[in-house]
Amino acid sequence: MFACKLLLNVARHTRIRQIYRNVTTWSPVGTAFNARQQRRFDLFEKNVGLFGVPELSSPEGFEVAQEKALKETEQLVEEACSSPPGAQTVAAFDQLSDSLCKVADLADFVKVAHPDPAFRDAAEKACLKIGTTVEKLNTNVELCKSLKDLLDNKDILATLDPETRKVAELFMFDFEISGIHLDEKKRKKAVNLHVKLLDLNHEFLMGSHLPNKIEKRALPEHIRNQFSFDGNYIQIGGLHAESPDDLIREAAYKIFLYPNTKLLHCLEELLAFRNQLAQLVGYESFAHRALKGTIAKTPETVMKFLQLLTDKLSDRTAKDFEMMRDMKMRLNPRSSELMPWDHPYLSGVLRAERYNIEPSLYSPYFSLGACMEGLNALFSQLLGVSLQAEQPQPGEVWSEDVRKLAVVHETEGLLGYIYCDFFHRPDKPHQDCHFTIRGGRLLGNGEYQLPVVVLMLNLPQPSKNTPTLLSPGMMENLFHEMGHAMHSMLGRTRYQHVTGTRCATDFAEVPSILMEFFASDYRVVSQFARHYQTGQPLPENMVARLSESKKVCGAADIQLQVFYAALDQIYHGKPQNRSTTAILKETQERFYGLPYVPHTAWQLRFSHLVGYGAKYYSYLLSRAVASIIWRQCFLRNPLDREMGERYRREMLAHGGGKEPILMVQGMLQKRPTIEDFVDALVTELNPDFETFVMDSES
Repeated sequence: MFACKLLLNVARHTRIRQIYRNVTTWSPVGTAFNARQQRRFDLFEKNVGLFGVPELSSPEGFEVAQEKALKETEQLVEEACSSPPGAQTVAAFDQLSDSLCKVADLADFVKVAHPDPAFRDAAEKACLKIGTTVEKLNTNVELCKSLKDLLDNKDILATLDPETRKVAELFMFDFEISGIHLDEKKRKKAVNLHVKLLDLNHEFLMGSHLPNKIEKRALPEHIRNQFSFDGNYIQIGGLHAESPDDLIREAAYKIFLYPNTKLLHCLEELLAFRNQLAQLVGYESFAHRALKGTIAKTPETVMKFLQLLTDKLSDRTAKDFEMMRDMKMRLNPRSSELMPWDHPYLSGVLRAERYNIEPSLYSPYFSLGACMEGLNALFSQLLGVSLQAEQPQPGEVWSEDVRKLAVVHETEGLLGYIYCDFFHRPDKPHQDCHFTIRGGRLLGNGEYQLPVVVLMLNLPQPSKNTPTLLSPGMMENLFHEMGHAMHSMLGRTRYQHVTGTRCATDFAEVPSILMEFFASDYRVVSQFARHYQTGQPLPENMVARLSESKKVCGAADIQLQVFYAALDQIYHGKPQNRSTTAILKETQERFYGLPYVPHTAWQLRFSHLVGYGAKYYSYLLSRAVASIIWRQCFLRNPLDREMGERYRREMLAHGGGKEPILMVQGMLQKRPTIEDFVDALVTELNPDFETFVMDSES
């Protein structure tokens, strides 16, 4: 119920805005990112603590912060249980959730990203402590009763606004999935299943990333040096999918995916316990439970979407695989059978050959500072929002190269803060992601609690003479993650429990994927893409080629994602008396098209099964929604302010406080069907003939 998820939001009233403008000094956002951070050191300046939280000026402060939150929690529980049912009940629940999340969300970030082990350890302990409290709250019968009394009183319920009613229902749903409505014996069983699943999730996640070993002599001598050594063994920790050598790709695939008996048992237990828990709390399957409140709503709808997409793509997918076979025959006539380890490499070769999209040709035009100025210009024109670089105070950031951005609306003032942890450093997680540190919510005094987020990338540091230069993929990832951040900043929810990205998984990715469309449009890119040395603009035909290159083998790429999504659904559907490997083999044959390789177990590397159980399809559905919105609302003019305002009002403002399909409907002014979603993904693959005209003229 009070599990702290992603979130964020908004602005303050005029007086606060004016005061803020009087005391804050900003610098141009591009300048702040194209040079190394320069800090002024003042021995007399006070350490304000991480993110300006005074207690966190040292690792020991986590214990102080958590104890403060737990003490506040006790008071709020008492308040929620004793007050008469009404809107104040929901407000008390949200304040209780907010109090815990302010510590848990911050600690969740610090435990993986802070360079100081002492801070990481302290944050880990805080997470465990808050997690234990959350588990107790989720099984607090008296607390649940106060909410149930509200939801059972139709007269009072009728007086609540839709968002308050929705949030009350979401809190109750979280209680129910913890089994609180069950008798004592079943409730204990539900708690035990939750505990077992926490352990199994951790075990599977760790195991899915461990390398496999094989004796040196088992591999041909000429490819051994492509892998790392561990004594007399070769250690393989990935698929080496981009290697031009067929044999290296094949060896890595067969060895890395060789089944681990212990991990197989772990996965089968994990799936069985998830199903038991779902059925115990009243759902037909884990997938039925996981999809409640999403755009798709049911596993049946998801499978219909995946099957229809497969049918519509079948001819194109077959042609893509045929192109790959022809290319493999050209590269290696002795081994022309197309195998799963060939797909990523050969599709890349075909893209490069057809469109000449060597990243080094593009990166001089994509300095980090230029890209940030591009985002700034886009948000300013589309949403009336600017990004302002601000100097962090001592102790506020965890690394000297972290940049702080204030997000400011032209009439509403300060909306929130984005901390940009963009540069590579040792021990930093190699992933691009968005973390919530504090969620937006309406406070009792009428002000708005400003949201705070972190965006984490892994970019090279600028040098003395050269700014950080981004490949096209890095630039697109930057736009993607900034889409999450702006979703967090631009919300208008009353409750932090549903603010910003704290919404259905198949809706949460829509704003970020939509940003990828903006990043591929020349009218947007031309505003910022300049050669960092000459100032020359990026030629339009290069942007067009880059965009068209993504369509090469696009059907096969989508079909691979369909296979993963279908496997995830089947694993989390009704139990089957077959091994996970047998299910994998059958699903691969039905939804992919390339043969299953005997003695492999790809599912053991499918780490998304932990965080995205029964919801992996969300990537495809979110892309379909984003595609429809782009074509209908922004393709004609990507800088249309009126459409940008509608986008904020209808989609970004509500977080998870409104049914996701209703937000999409509000934006499109019609309710899309599953067929519409499928058609959007298929239409994306159609070639743009203007590109070929430009190429022939250049």
